[in-house]
Amino acid sequence: MSQQNEYVPPKVWTPNKESGGKFASINRPVAGPTHDKALPVGKHPFQLYSLATPNGVKAGVMFEELLALGKDAEYDAWLINIGDGDQFGSGFVEVNPNSKIPALMDYSGDKPVRVFESGSILLHLAEKFGAFLPTDPAKRVETMNWLFWQMGSAPYLGGGFGHFYAYAPEKIEYAIDRFTMEAKRQLDVLDRRLAESRYLAGDEYTIADIATWSWYGQLVLGRLYDAAEFLDVESYENVQRWAREIDARPAVQRGRMVNRTFGEPETQLHERHDASDFETRTQDKIGG
Repeated sequence: MSQQNEYVPPKVWTPNKESGGKFASINRPVAGPTHDKALPVGKHPFQLYSLATPNGVKAGVMFEELLALGKDAEYDAWLINIGDGDQFGSGFVEVNPNSKIPALMDYSGDKPVRVFESGSILLHLAEKFGAFLPTDPAKRVETMNWLFWQMGSAPYLGGGFGHFYAYAPEKIEYAIDRFTMEAKRQLDVLDRRLAESRYLAGDEYTIADIATWSWYGQLVLGRLYDAAEFLDVESYENVQRWAREIDARPAVQRGRMVNRTFGEPETQLHERHDASDFETRTQDKIGG
């Protein structure tokens, strides 16, 4: 960058211009609601408010995996369109003051419980139903290690690499190089781990796999940022093996469809209120 074009930060930053890029319309430097809007509530004990981004996919997959085990985990999934600012409605902010999807209301107990942040939702449901979280102390800790690794690492992938490679209004070589290096380092961390273990925490499929697959599994399968070739994802052979195995699970295939508003119409289930919706309520069936 030439000296004459170099950005000099002011002493105190103020939002005096639009940030640009794909999500400029919803970027703002303050929290709280922008409008009054109550959240709908369906008939099931669990009310999920989400969108099928990688973080949203975690929740959909978790519910479908629990149902596949025969757990009493029926849920309603309501679409939160972040492009339209639904996450800033007063009802959503009451469930998640951070205005990020997914958010969950659990009405299954004596008192309603709000659960926000995708990792918290996975852990809450795993503990509630005794599933996808080992009881052996060492295996449980290893599961938590990888769950929190994902929660801490994904912002570099999504907000870093994904933003500057796919969404920023201009291509900035330094930013793309910086976050590409980190994305590939993270993929190498996963590849080395999966060279010695079937799943992240060992031989058992856990919430760590659900959380991490939604980001890194979909990345190496070519579903994020149109960046598979750029990142040479085929070279991470152990991640590929793991990603394809999880992708083949029927519950994962259903979970990916929940609150999905993009892709082929038959893969989009904008709202989910019954198991039969996967057969009768996808966009190819109802149109639009």
